[in-house]
Amino acid sequence: MNMNGYQQYKQQSVNTMTSGEMLTLLFDELLKRMTRADLSLQKKDYVVFEESIQRSIDIVTYLKDTLDFKYEISSELKRLYDFFLYEFSRIKAGRNSALIGELRPLVIDLRDTFKEAQRLSSERA
Repeated sequence: MNMNGYQQYKQQSVNTMTSGEMLTLLFDELLKRMTRADLSLQKKDYVVFEESIQRSIDIVTYLKDTLDFKYEISSELKRLYDFFLYEFSRIKAGRNSALIGELRPLVIDLRDTFKEAQRLSSERA
């Protein structure tokens, strides 16, 4: 398989995504990394666990850094992202699988809220 062609396809796909699609993709990746961290803990594969939690932290940090504070909701999202970052630091420090389980439904709810907002926004357009 031509990897250069595949990389170009991936780049083009990302460049043509709407902001809502990109947000959904980021939340899906966050959930994937959380699951990977949880499974790694069960297998006692601490290297993969650390990598997965760090990637989760990176994603949430990116989401927080890209907030547009001209919208009221951004302040609330910043608080929520700060909470997520705090919880990820607790998960990382304590290697606590239970905390991952507690955090996952909150991430899923937020992702689903953004998906619904995107759907409603596209219906109005």
